[in-house]
Formats: sequence, structure tokens, C-alpha cells
Amino acid sequence: MPVNHLNPNMWVDNYADYLFNYAVSRVNDTEIAKDLVQETFMAGLNSAKNYKGDAAERTWLIAILKRKVIDHYRKINSKKGKAEVKVNFVANDEQEGDWLEEKVADPFSLSGDDAMENEELGVAIYNCLSKLPKKQSDVFRMKTIQGMATEDICNELGINPSNLWVMIHRARTSLMGCLNQNWF
Repeated sequence: MPVNHLNPNMWVDNYADYLFNYAVSRVNDTEIAKDLVQETFMAGLNSAKNYKGDAAERTWLIAILKRKVIDHYRKINSKKGKAEVKVNFVANDEQEGDWLEEKVADPFSLSGDDAMENEELGVAIYNCLSKLPKKQSDVFRMKTIQGMATEDICNELGINPSNLWVMIHRARTSLMGCLNQNWF
């Protein structure tokens, strides 16, 4: 897997719109979404030394933003006296598969169980990936795990974008079934 590098000078130009759209779709408030994107950039700068280059820069920033959204809802819920956060798992085409990322333990947490949980989930995901048809598994790994661009994957595998998204959908559906049976 290629090692990715951070370029914080280009974050606003390259990712601000994408992160904002992601945030506003989760919180339904443009001002809160703007704040969450700013907090994401700040957290990214503060934790840049921890970036290992395993994920694409945008993927890494989205992971940080997801935690910011969760923290936002935790804050709201704690103000209401609720002890837990309720996460809606959306099942439309664009967001399907987010459940996987939502289930991963917080890599920035100080809890010792999170590392073990992430490792166990990682083993379960790779076991389930090994049961998929090779091309489906390759497409899922390249897009979701390695963060490759759709065009690059299509060129490398000789498929069109529609085929790619169908394969990703099928892979996610199969992985969900496999993980429900073997991990959750």
C-alpha cells in the first residue's frame, strides 16, 4: 500500500467543501457544520505527527470529522441528561457502508479496550474479505481501505464506475452479513 503524505496547506482548497457537505448532512445546521470542519482541521494539525500514511489524507480527515460529529451529539445528549448517543445508520446508496466506520473504536481514545476492539474488528473484516470474490474484494480494498480514486481503480481493473459501485455495494452487503454472523 502506498504511503500517503499530509499537505495541510491544501486542506481548505481540497477538502473543505467535501467535509462541509458531509458534516451538514449529519447535523443539519450550516453553522455547526462549519465549526465541525474547522475543529477537524485543527485536530488534524494537532495530530499530524500521529499520521502514519496508511490512509489517504481525505479519509483520515473524514475519520476525524466523524469523531467530531459524534462528540457534538454526545455533548447535546449529555446536556439533555442522556447517557448514550444514538447513531442513525442510513441505508441510501451514497452513505451505505458508513456503519462499518461508525463501529470502529475511536483511535484517539485513551481506553485500552479500543485498540483490542480495532484489532479484532480488523481481523474479522479481513477474514470476511477473503470470502468475497477476488474482484469484489480487490475493489473494496482499493476504494475503502486504501482510499484510491474511482478513476484509478477503474483504469487498473478495466471496469467502469458503475461496475465499481455495484461491486462495492455487493461487497459491503456481503461483509455486513459476514460480520453480523462472525463478529457482532
